[in-house]
Amino acid sequence: MEQETQETACIVSDMPDMVVVELHSAVKAKEAEEGLPGAGCNSLDIAKALFQNENNENGEHHDDDDDDDDDDSGTDYVNSDKSGTQLQRCERHRGESSSLPDTFQTNNLLFYERFKAYQDYMLGDCKPSEVKAFTADYLEKALEPCDWLALWSTDVFDVVVEVQDLDINDLKAHVKLVQPLQYETRCEITEEDFNSLLEATQHKVPLMELQVVYDESGDFDQTALTLEHLRFFYKHIWRQWDEEDEDDDFDYFVRCVEPRLRLYYDILEDRVPAGLVAEYQSLLQSCSQCFQQFSELRSGLNADSDLEPDNVSMVEGLNLYDQLETLKRKLHIIENPLLRYVLAYKGSSRQQCVQSRGLRESGMKVVHVVTAVTNTIQLQSLLTARLIPLCASEDTEIQFHRDPVSAVDASHQGDTVIVLPGTYSVSSSIFIPDSITIEGFGFPDEVVIENQYKGDSFVESTGADVSVSNIKFIQHDAIEGILCVREGTVNMENCVLQCETTGVIVRGSARLTMNMCDLYGSKGAGVEIYPGSVCSLVSNGIHHCKDGVLIKDFANELDGMPSINLERNVIHNNWDYGVILVKPGNVEEQNVHACGSEEEPALHGAEDKQQEAEPASRLESAGTDGTDGDVAAAATAGRKWQFGRQLSRNKEASCSRPVQDLMQHQIFVSVQENQFKRNGKGDFGVFFY
Repeated sequence: MEQETQETACIVSDMPDMVVVELHSAVKAKEAEEGLPGAGCNSLDIAKALFQNENNENGEHHDDDDDDDDDDSGTDYVNSDKSGTQLQRCERHRGESSSLPDTFQTNNLLFYERFKAYQDYMLGDCKPSEVKAFTADYLEKALEPCDWLALWSTDVFDVVVEVQDLDINDLKAHVKLVQPLQYETRCEITEEDFNSLLEATQHKVPLMELQVVYDESGDFDQTALTLEHLRFFYKHIWRQWDEEDEDDDFDYFVRCVEPRLRLYYDILEDRVPAGLVAEYQSLLQSCSQCFQQFSELRSGLNADSDLEPDNVSMVEGLNLYDQLETLKRKLHIIENPLLRYVLAYKGSSRQQCVQSRGLRESGMKVVHVVTAVTNTIQLQSLLTARLIPLCASEDTEIQFHRDPVSAVDASHQGDTVIVLPGTYSVSSSIFIPDSITIEGFGFPDEVVIENQYKGDSFVESTGADVSVSNIKFIQHDAIEGILCVREGTVNMENCVLQCETTGVIVRGSARLTMNMCDLYGSKGAGVEIYPGSVCSLVSNGIHHCKDGVLIKDFANELDGMPSINLERNVIHNNWDYGVILVKPGNVEEQNVHACGSEEEPALHGAEDKQQEAEPASRLESAGTDGTDGDVAAAATAGRKWQFGRQLSRNKEASCSRPVQDLMQHQIFVSVQENQFKRNGKGDFGVFFY
C-alpha cells in the first residue's frame, strides 16, 4: 500500500502539501490501473483553472513561476498544448440497437481527488447550515450554464436532453428533449409520455440525474466532474439530519465529510469487515426512518403552534429524539477509524457460526501434526522426541495435515496440534472453538504461519482454555486483528506477532495471558483490551505500533472494568502512546482537558486530526410506557421543548492528552518493572470520546 501511495504521489509531484502521502488514499490497485493516467489530476486542474480565471478577471496576475509552484498536478489542463478531453469515455452496451450516446467516465475517481474537490472548491470550512449555499456557489462557477447535451438517467428510462438553463438553488436543470428522440426504457414509454412528464415538472430535472454526453473537445470535462462530485456527495456523504441543529459552529468537512469519505474508500478496498458494513447500512436505514418519524411529528406540532402540545406527543417526540441521537452516535463511531473496532464491531457472522466440537465420543485424544516434510525418515526423526511422551497413552492417535487450518478444524477438546518447522500460507481465518494446544516444534522464526487473504481476522479463539506457543504469525490484510480472543482463555508464550493492520484484541469476558512474546507493526494498538476482560502481559516486547496498549474503559455501564497485569514489558517506539485509556468524557472533563487548553496544551499535528474521534451523545432514553413520571416530565418541559436544538455531546470535539501515569488506576492489578522508551506522544495518555 505504501508503494502504491508513493506511485500516486509521483503523479502529483508538484502538490505542495503532498496530500496523497498524508491521506493514505484508499483505492483499489485494479481501479487505478484501469483508470486513465492523470484523469484525477485533471479534476484538480480544472477546478484550479476555474478560480484562477476568476482572479484574472478581477485584475489579479501572477508570475509564471508562481503558477508553476501552485499547480496541483504535473499536467496543466488549461495551458497545455494538447487539445481535447482528458477524461475517459463510458461506453454503453445495453443493446446492439442502442441509440444512446456515450457519456464521460467519472465514477472511478481517487480518494484524494474527491477530498481536494470537497475541501478546496465545494465546501471549504463551511458549517452544516451553510452547505447548500456553498454548494450552490460552487455549481454556479463550475457548470456550463446552457447548451450542453446530457443523458437524463432514472431507474425507469434513459433519454437524451439538452440543458437550456440551470436552477442552482433547487439543484435542477431546465431541459428539452433532443430530436430525433434517443432513449431506452425499462417499460412502455412513448415520446408523448416524456413530454407530459416534462410539462408536469416544468421541464426541470434534478442535476444529479444528468450525465454529460461525451465530447472530445474537452469543453465539458469540468461540467461532467462537477456533476459527479455533486452526485457522490448527496449519495454517500450528506445526511438529511446534518443541518438540523442550530448550534452547528464546527467545520462540516472535518467533522463529517472526511471520515465518511474515508469510510467509503475503506469499504471499497475491503478494509472494513463485512459484518460492520452491514451494521453500518442497517444503522443508516434505521436513522433515516427515525428522522422521518421525528420530522413528521415535529411538523404536526408546528402546524398547530397555537395549541398546547399534548403530553403523549411530547413524550413520543422526546423518545424519538433520544433514539435519533443514539443512532447518530453509533454512526459517528463507525465512521471514525480509531473507534470503529474499539467500540462498534462485535464480530463476523462466520465466526459466530463456528461451534465447539467438544470431546470425542470415544474419549480418544488426537495429536495433529502439521508438516510440509514428505521424507518419511526425516519426519520420523523430527517427531520421535516430541511424540513419545504425547503418545504414551493407548488412547492417543496421530493424524497428519498439510496446513494449520485443517489441523485446527479437525481438532476436538483436549487435542494437540504440533506445527513442524516451515512457512505455512493460509487462505482463511483460523477459528479455535475448543480447548486445544497449538505448539510450534522449534523456534518461532522456524515455524511461521502467514495469512495471504483479505478477511475479517487472522486467528480467532472462543475456546475455554487454549494454549499457543513457539509460532510466528505474519498478518497481511486481516482487518480485525492478528489474534482476537472473543471468549474463554488464551495462553500465548514465546510467539512473534508481525502485524500489518491491527494487533491482539481481548474482548469482554475473555482472558489473555501473553508471556515472552514480541508484537510489532500494528497500525492500530498492539493490544486492545475491552471492559470485562482479564489480560496479563508479562515479559513482552510491544513496539512500532500506533499505540502500545489501548484500554477501553466504561464505554457501557453494563460492562465491568478490565483487569490488567503488566510486568517486565518493554513498550517502546510506538507512534503515539505506550499505554492509552479510551473513555467517555462529559462536557466538563473535555473543557478542562480539551485540545489546546492552557493547562495541558494538545498536539495539533496532522496525526491528531486523523485521530479526532467522533463525539458521543447521551445514552439515556425517555420511557415509552406512558407512565405518570413520563407525562410529568413532558408537562414540565412545556413550550421550552424544541426538537433538534439541544446541545448534545456528539457535537463536542474529542481529544487525546498525555498524562503522567496511569498505573495507579484501579484497572491495574499488578504493575512491575516495565520499561517505556521513545513513544511518540508519551508513555501514558487518555482519549476522551
